[in-house]
Parts: sequence; C-alpha cells; structure tokens
Amino acid sequence: MADAPPTYAADIKPLFRQLDRDAMVDVFDLWEYEDVKEHAHRILERLEDGTMPCDAAWPADDISRFAAWVDGRMPA
Repeated sequence: MADAPPTYAADIKPLFRQLDRDAMVDVFDLWEYEDVKEHAHRILERLEDGTMPCDAAWPADDISRFAAWVDGRMPA
C-alpha cells in the first residue's frame, strides 16, 4: 500500500515561515490553502529553481514533499 500524500495542513503549511508569508502576502497568502493550491505549480517551479524562498533554497526533502503534495492532488 502506498503512503498517503502529504496534506496542506500537516505537511505543507508548516514549511512556510512568517518571513515567506510576509514576502508574498501582496500576491497571495502562503498560509491559506486555496491560495497555495491555486499557485502550487508555479510555487513548485520556483522551489525547484531555487528562487523561492528569497533568502535560501529549501532542502531537497522539503521540495520533494511539496511535489508529492502537488502530485497527490493537493489534499487539504
């Protein structure tokens, strides 16, 4: 049996720091499920190319978790 995909509340939202939220809140809110879901593919692109967050790239495991969430149809 395959592992369940990560969920936004338990696995994805905690990856975003206050600093990240503050940097993006004028565009969308990283602490709001619907906003992150709507922009998930673009966020993933930016995480993978190292341009998000703005101060340092995420560790590979965190990027993989976000990608698994997107691939798992982005459960809340």
